[in-house]
Amino acid sequence: MSEGSGIAPESIILEVVWGAPLRGPAMAQERLNRSDGDRTPSEAWTPSRSDGPTVSEQSNLDDPLVALGVEHPIWDRFFMINPLVLIGTRELDGSWNLAPKHMATALGWENFFGFVCTPAHSTWENARREGCFTVSFPRPSQVLMASLAAAPRCGHGEKPALDALATRAATVVDGVLLDDAYLHLECETYRIVDGFGDNSLITGRIVEALVAESSLRYEDRDDEQAVFEAPLLAYLHPGRWAEISHSFAFPFHRGWTR
Repeated sequence: MSEGSGIAPESIILEVVWGAPLRGPAMAQERLNRSDGDRTPSEAWTPSRSDGPTVSEQSNLDDPLVALGVEHPIWDRFFMINPLVLIGTRELDGSWNLAPKHMATALGWENFFGFVCTPAHSTWENARREGCFTVSFPRPSQVLMASLAAAPRCGHGEKPALDALATRAATVVDGVLLDDAYLHLECETYRIVDGFGDNSLITGRIVEALVAESSLRYEDRDDEQAVFEAPLLAYLHPGRWAEISHSFAFPFHRGWTR
């Protein structure tokens, strides 16, 4: 986020965006106390009420920091939240490949997207050779499909598990996307930046984007309601995933701009 102008840290004024109401820790704790069996998709969404942003009373002063050292990669020593996407490319033999990636993100505020990949994977070569790729954002109900896309290849390089995935054709680029994913991006390969150890950053210019109506933001719909009714899939590296259905308005200070 960009910094505000001329506002001292001690005088920052928090501003609540009531289009996406905040909820206090009591509501969050109530959700945690409920059993998994009680959390059903059929729950009716009701707007929450709050007098404003709240600050947790729990102090982290008794949680000391641990030096990890950088002689080896650090990323398996703690959890980080990431998206989970399936990158679609065409193989050299003309078949389609869908590969799960979690190091993936928008690049700036314009229509660019990028993901990390190694030249040892066919996705890297496919995106370079074909000049395009697709991006599918699965729903939480499709986490097993994402797992199937990560299945190892057979002796001749085939991935039979991909046959179990329902796909649809892209509309602009030459590619396929995971059927029923809530967000589809079609990209023309823009630049491939090497040098991140054994990995590269593959970037693309988005030339088509389709989103499920249930996940679409619009003015007369509360953002909190949208996330509740169309939960998001998150990958918690290493090796865990989560369904995000509850969210809170971020307390931007007055005068903040991007």
